[in-house]
Amino acid sequence: MKLLRVGPAGQEKPAVLDKQNKIRDISSLITDVEGQFLSNESLAKLAESDFSQLPELSAEQRIGPCVNKVGKFICIGLNYSDHAAETGMQVPEEPVVFMKATSSITGPNDDIIKPKNSTKLDWEVELGIVIGEHTAYVDEADAEKHIAGYCLINDISERAFQIERQGQWCKGKGCDTFGPIGPWLVTKDEIEDVTQLPMWLEVNGKQYQNGNTNTMVYQPAFIVSYLSQFMSLQPGDIISTGTPPGVGMGQNPAVYLNHGDKMKLGIDGLGEQTQTVVDYTPAG
Repeated sequence: MKLLRVGPAGQEKPAVLDKQNKIRDISSLITDVEGQFLSNESLAKLAESDFSQLPELSAEQRIGPCVNKVGKFICIGLNYSDHAAETGMQVPEEPVVFMKATSSITGPNDDIIKPKNSTKLDWEVELGIVIGEHTAYVDEADAEKHIAGYCLINDISERAFQIERQGQWCKGKGCDTFGPIGPWLVTKDEIEDVTQLPMWLEVNGKQYQNGNTNTMVYQPAFIVSYLSQFMSLQPGDIISTGTPPGVGMGQNPAVYLNHGDKMKLGIDGLGEQTQTVVDYTPAG
């Protein structure tokens, strides 16, 4: 299944993309695409539904974040061997783990707000893992059972905040709108091989990233198992698994995002995102 959430921010309805690529309202079946409905049992029951009999939603409506009420937004850094090479850093002996604020989560096509005092705004196309079952101390061989599905993520980063302002990376990763997720949560049964997915990103029509999940150092099952040794994972948690080469700071000279720039990105089977960068405007 391809699950999504459609409607104005804060008023999204749960939906599914049916086999005819029509968006169907599933609010009569579940209250939202969120943790309590992402277990293997819940998803199997939902998949038995006849979506063709449900109301069709307009494809012109805004698509919101594909998961609501995300408890944790965990990221893995330097997880592509070719990306580590472009940054001049060594592939880590263990996964680099950091957090994005859940308040950074936004819809896949919503504007990206360039923060106040931002000078090095960057992009990162990434594969996201959505947790479906409570997970603690799980073995790698059993980890897939705890995954509800996958989604597309743009791990927006402010490199000056991240690298030059000292402390942890989260300062450059958790700003508002820095976590577009979706358009869909694609259940794992629809992905033949998550380790062989082409992925790409372009800015203003120029392609900068053109990679594949086959260059990931640590694959999804290992990541879920590894994280579960340090913290429990709950249904609805999201893990962003790293990016291939081609980020802005890896260009020579470096290229960063400014007001009006447009990004388009995608992963095979997980859909596409399109975002426009806008300047920060104080509320009110």
